[in-house]
Amino acid sequence: MTLHDLPAVNGTLNGLSAILLTAGYVFIKKKNMRAHRNCMIGAFVTSVIFLMCYLTYHIFVHHVTIFKNPAWFRPIYLTILFTHLVLAIAIVPLVLMTLNRAFKERFELHKKIARWTWPLWMYVSVTGVAVYLILYQIFPQAP
Repeated sequence: MTLHDLPAVNGTLNGLSAILLTAGYVFIKKKNMRAHRNCMIGAFVTSVIFLMCYLTYHIFVHHVTIFKNPAWFRPIYLTILFTHLVLAIAIVPLVLMTLNRAFKERFELHKKIARWTWPLWMYVSVTGVAVYLILYQIFPQAP
């Protein structure tokens, strides 16, 4: 494995995070707190590993990919990318606050913030997969 494999790893980690987030949501609806907790911790760990791989790739591979072709899809791609990036930054403190409240067993406060955190985190995870697929699989861009 090389640094150039990290985009595929990142796409996979985002996908795994989305699966864990979905399972965690299902488990909490079924009142299975232990399985919910384990899935959400798994999603957090997966997201932290993703962030480490993402930063590693962008620090050591000095390559900026510019989406040019097809031109008709560029505005769609940029919209997905922009919303993904903005929410990826915003989700960090929300995830940390949500997890902190759960670990402190402040479940009412946890539920209040989780209603916002979960859909935003899910959006970031799913659009992370979409960005990878668009940029590296569907419309690979020439360097």
